[in-house]
Amino acid sequence: MDQVHVVSHPLVAHKLSLMRDKHRSTQGFRQLLNEIGMLLCYEVTRDLPLEHVAIETPLTSMQAPVIAGKKLVLAPILRAGTGFLDGMLQLVPSAPVAHIGLYRDPATLQAVEYYFKAPADIADRLTIIMDPMLATGHSAIAALDLIKSRGAKDIRFVCLLAAPEGLAALAKAHPEVAVWTAAIDSHLNDHGYIVPGLGDAGDRMYGTK
Repeated sequence: MDQVHVVSHPLVAHKLSLMRDKHRSTQGFRQLLNEIGMLLCYEVTRDLPLEHVAIETPLTSMQAPVIAGKKLVLAPILRAGTGFLDGMLQLVPSAPVAHIGLYRDPATLQAVEYYFKAPADIADRLTIIMDPMLATGHSAIAALDLIKSRGAKDIRFVCLLAAPEGLAALAKAHPEVAVWTAAIDSHLNDHGYIVPGLGDAGDRMYGTK
C-alpha cells in the first residue's frame, strides 16, 4: 500500500459523497467528476520537477520556477476516464492526450482493447492514466501494458474509487506504478462492481443507464 495515495481533502470527500447518491442527475454527476478530476490532478502532480528561468516582472528581473522537461501525457481509459479530462486540462492545458479504448467483457470481466493512440514521444513524458473505478484491476492492468508497450516508463494511475481486490491485482502486475484515489471502498460484489461504490460511472456520466 506504499504506492497508494488516498486524497483526503474535504472537498474531494464532499463531492464524492454527492456522486454516490443514486438520485444525482447525469449533469450533476458529470460536473462533479470534472471537478474532482481537477482536484486529483493537483495532488498527482504535486512533486513535478521544477527548473528556474529568467523572466522580467513589471518591477525587475528574476529567476522564476517553471515545470521542467516535457509536459505530461493525460491518458483516459475510454469511456468513463474522459470524465476527468476537462478538469485536468484546465490545470495543464498544453498536455497531449492519449486515448485507451477498453471495455469489460461482462462474462469474463476481462478487459478487451478496441482503440489505442498515444503521442510518439510518450517514453519521454510522465503519463497519467485515468479511470474513475479501479474494480477488478483488469482494465488498469491492460492500459498499463499498452502504455508500456509504447515505451512509457514514468506512469501514475488516478481513479475516483478503488477496491482492495483491484489495488492488489494492480500492485502484483505493475508494482512500481503509484495510485491516487479519492477513496478505497469495502469489496467487489459477484458482478465485479465496487461496494458501496456509485454504480457504473460511464453510464451515470453519459445517461446510458
